[in-house]
Amino acid sequence: MAMLNIDTRLLQVFDEIYKTRSVSLAAEQLGLGQPAVSIALGKLRQHFDDPLFVRTSTGMDPTPLGEELVQPIRAAIDALDVALRHRSRFDPASVERSFRIAMTDISQLVLLPGLWARLRAQAPGVGIEVVHLAADTPARLETGDIDLALGFMPQLEAGFYQQALFRQHYVCLASADHPRIRGGLDLAQFEAEEHAVVTTSGTGHHYLDRELVRQNIARRVALQVPNFIGVAFVVEHTELLVTIPARLGEMLRGRGRFCAYPVPFPLPDYDIKQHWHERFHHDPGNRWLRGLIRELLGAPMGEERKGEERKGGLPAGAARADAGGR
Repeated sequence: MAMLNIDTRLLQVFDEIYKTRSVSLAAEQLGLGQPAVSIALGKLRQHFDDPLFVRTSTGMDPTPLGEELVQPIRAAIDALDVALRHRSRFDPASVERSFRIAMTDISQLVLLPGLWARLRAQAPGVGIEVVHLAADTPARLETGDIDLALGFMPQLEAGFYQQALFRQHYVCLASADHPRIRGGLDLAQFEAEEHAVVTTSGTGHHYLDRELVRQNIARRVALQVPNFIGVAFVVEHTELLVTIPARLGEMLRGRGRFCAYPVPFPLPDYDIKQHWHERFHHDPGNRWLRGLIRELLGAPMGEERKGEERKGGLPAGAARADAGGR
C-alpha cells in the first residue's frame, strides 16, 4: 500500500533527474527549489531502498534499479496525465450508445413515439431499450444497468435524484354505449358498477387504493389485468369502469367509443418524475437524455434535487420504490 500513497510529484522529480542527469536542472525544469528536489530524491531513495541516482563524471547517473524504474514511472505519469485531463463528452450526432429506461406501458405510449422521432433526427446512433418498472429498479439504477426510471415513485428517494416532469390526475373511463352512465358519473354509480383494475407493479394503483380506503369508498373489482394497453378496449365493449391516468384518457380520445369522466370523489394530483442515481448525475449522456425527455413531455425545466441519503442497512434493491406510472 505504501507505493499507492507515494506523492505523484516524486515521480516527476525522478523523471526529470533521469532526463537532465542533474538535481539543479531538474529543479529548474520543475519550477522548484533545489532543496525541494533533493528532499524528494531522498524520499524516493528511502521508499525504494536504493540510491536510484549516483554522482559520476557525467552527472547523476541511474543505478540498475533506477534504470528499471524509468519506463514504469513514465507510464504512470502518462496515465495520470490522461486521467486528470480527461473530460467526458457526449455528441448525440456521432455517438453510438444504448440507453435503458424503466417505464410503464402508459409511459411508452406517451413518450416513445416523440422520443424515437427526435433520436432519428438528432442522434441516429442512439438506441433505446425499455424495461418495466419493478422491485429491482432501484438496484438497477444504482448499478447503471438502467439509466432512468419514469413514473410515480414516491418512495424512490435514498441516493437518487428526481425531476418533476408534469402533474397527473385520474379519470374514469366507460364505454360510450354504457347503458347506465350517460353524461356524467357520480359516486353512487361509481360504487354500484363493476370495475377493471390494472395491477402491474408499474402503476399508481396502490395510491388510488389507499385513497379509496381512506375515504371509505367501495369499488367492486370484477377484472384485474396486468397493463393499461388492453384494459381500455375491454371497457369499450363491456359495462366495466376503469380509473386511469388522464394522459392515457387523452390519447384514447377519438380512438374508440369511450367516455372519460372526472373521478367522483377528491383525489389529489401527483407528480410524474424521472429518477436517476447520484452516480450518474454528471454523466453527459444521462444528462442529455434527461433534458430530451423533459423537453418532449412539455414541462418547464424542473428543479433537480437529490432525495434523502439512504439510511444505514438498507440494501440495494430493497423496497425503496413504489414504482408507479402514468
